[in-house]
Amino acid sequence: MTSRTLFGTPVSDPLKSKDGARVIAGVDVGGTFTDLVIVDQHRRAISVLKTPTTAADPSMGVVKALAEGSVPVHEIDLIIHGTTATTNALLQRRLAKIGMITTAGFRDVIELGRRTRPQAYGLFGSYVPLVPRNLRLEVDERTLADGSIRNAVDIDQVIDAAETLKEAGCEALVIHFLHSYKNPKNEEAALEAAATVWPNNYITAGHRLLSEPREFERGVTASVNAAVEPVLERYINRLRVALHQSGYARDYLVMAGNGGTTSSAHVSREAAKTVMSGPASGVIAAAYTASEAGLGNIITYDMGGTSTDVALVRGSKPLVSNEIALEYGMPIHLPMVDVHTVGAGGGSIAHIDEAGLLRIGPQSAGSDPGPIFYGRGGDRPTISDANLLLGRLNSKRLPAFDDAVDVDAVAAAIMRDVGDGLDLDAAAAAEAILHVANLKMAGAIRMVSVAKGHDPRDFTLFAFGGAGPLHAAAIARELAIPRVLVPALPGLTNALGCAVADLRHDFVTGLNLPVANLDEAHVEAVLQTHVDTGRRMLEAEAVELRGVTVEHSADMQFVGQTHLINVPLPTGGIDRQVLQELFEDAYFARFQVRLPNVEANLVALNSSLIGLRSKPDVTALNLSADHADRVEGALLDQRPVHFGGRWMDTPIYDRARLPLDAVVDGPAIFEQLDTTTVVTPDDRAFGDGLGNIVIEIGQAGHE
Repeated sequence: MTSRTLFGTPVSDPLKSKDGARVIAGVDVGGTFTDLVIVDQHRRAISVLKTPTTAADPSMGVVKALAEGSVPVHEIDLIIHGTTATTNALLQRRLAKIGMITTAGFRDVIELGRRTRPQAYGLFGSYVPLVPRNLRLEVDERTLADGSIRNAVDIDQVIDAAETLKEAGCEALVIHFLHSYKNPKNEEAALEAAATVWPNNYITAGHRLLSEPREFERGVTASVNAAVEPVLERYINRLRVALHQSGYARDYLVMAGNGGTTSSAHVSREAAKTVMSGPASGVIAAAYTASEAGLGNIITYDMGGTSTDVALVRGSKPLVSNEIALEYGMPIHLPMVDVHTVGAGGGSIAHIDEAGLLRIGPQSAGSDPGPIFYGRGGDRPTISDANLLLGRLNSKRLPAFDDAVDVDAVAAAIMRDVGDGLDLDAAAAAEAILHVANLKMAGAIRMVSVAKGHDPRDFTLFAFGGAGPLHAAAIARELAIPRVLVPALPGLTNALGCAVADLRHDFVTGLNLPVANLDEAHVEAVLQTHVDTGRRMLEAEAVELRGVTVEHSADMQFVGQTHLINVPLPTGGIDRQVLQELFEDAYFARFQVRLPNVEANLVALNSSLIGLRSKPDVTALNLSADHADRVEGALLDQRPVHFGGRWMDTPIYDRARLPLDAVVDGPAIFEQLDTTTVVTPDDRAFGDGLGNIVIEIGQAGHE
């Protein structure tokens, strides 16, 4: 456990919310560590804490972190929690047993998918649908594509199917009918009938969660929700009871994948919206911090202990997508921060595959047993072990350990699993591990930038997570990104994102009509319904808001296409001609092609209502009473560090003592509570006056 109070200055006018919130705690549960940021707005004090995640029951790790925080739990007014409960449940398939009632003749839709393969160029591959075929039962009903009902749903068949699935041991139920987005009457009738015999409230109707066309995506999204709803509700309730026993008796907010928050009291009803909650909180914090530093366009790079998450932020707004796929065959078509994840974290295991190639991950040592140098029984080399062997991590003093670590054991394992197979010595093998890991992470960044028409050279790489600043400069050089920004507390950025996140509610209504056939009045009515519903939901939250912003967009495509482009819409009236032009401009921006003679199709209308909360001053994270007057005053040591095939004597600085206007040429290492920052040779690092470190690639020695 590591903890630190950053600053405290009394003020006379504390911020108050509807529930009197003066002390706000942001808690983020990662695969390796649980992070806590406590903002005391009455005393203008911010404190941070980092503890190992309790993998068996993450809620206990949250309670433990709060108990060890700087403020007693009963004095905390509002807790905001970023959770990996649903994401991990899906990835590890620790899900509720679910059944599905669907349209006769269409029970295989969620398994047939889009006629793709798990491995595009392989002959073999496996795919296991969330609902096995024997638990997908058909009933007579039919709604046509235009919304007219050919056959009303057979209620007796619905009740019989629900009884059968209940007897088969299903805990949750999905009702998924063809074209229910266009007319939900049959699906609503089936929902009402099934509820009379189903033993709990775990029933998901596809159109209520996702009202848009494409039966495969809507069916899978509904199945995801049903599969994780019981899991999330049990987790939420365990945490609520544990918090109550600790002295916190109020409601808490939960981060959603869209970057907003919602009440824990009803979050499990739409549990699928919490998928990617943890990564989203980091992107929100990065966007906010970079905006305060005057940077609107960034690529976020969050490297933790298990994986790396990257996302793109333009104009200080994270890109949100309705087409996230957590894994093959699992599209989740709900608005989420567009995060791309790869299995490369500090604990990712390096190994030689059967073809003799060096691979990184996706297997991870996690926090238990962890990398070899943790001394908890881990015996397979990880990315963190390679950083340690190369001198980038301090083998004599790491924040999480009181004693020196066993470097010889690390070197022996790297030689055994990597060096011997590649005919390399230990240092060269460790450098190869880092090089392959960096290429893997750079590939993820290309997926959110180059693959979507953005030039990485136009962005700043915002590096955070416990391991991000170790690799950021090398990855920036690989992608020709000109600069890296490392915030004050990179390893606690996700928890800060929870503390600063706004409330947010998203709405999607499917239309699936050519633009030429649109009823403009109907479009306006749909958007107004979104706004009215969202405002009512925000008003019901017990959090003071300083305002509400409304954003509209449309998911569009050319008639005959499959993939969608999200088109931002103006807040004023929308006519067909404007909509066609907006789509053509968005299409050209993405593909540099204009097709003026092809008609656009409006697939869905989207609205986001964002309740703006007052934010803590992020510069407060960077205030320290013991900043040195000169860079030399922050110098801790000098040690050999391996760069580019050779060892170089490298100065080691205490980042907390660096002057806010420090300028340091690489090579250099900055050590701090929650991470280590590597400034590679030929690069220049300087403080931006707000406590952030900016690394300019290839600018060492330049004024």
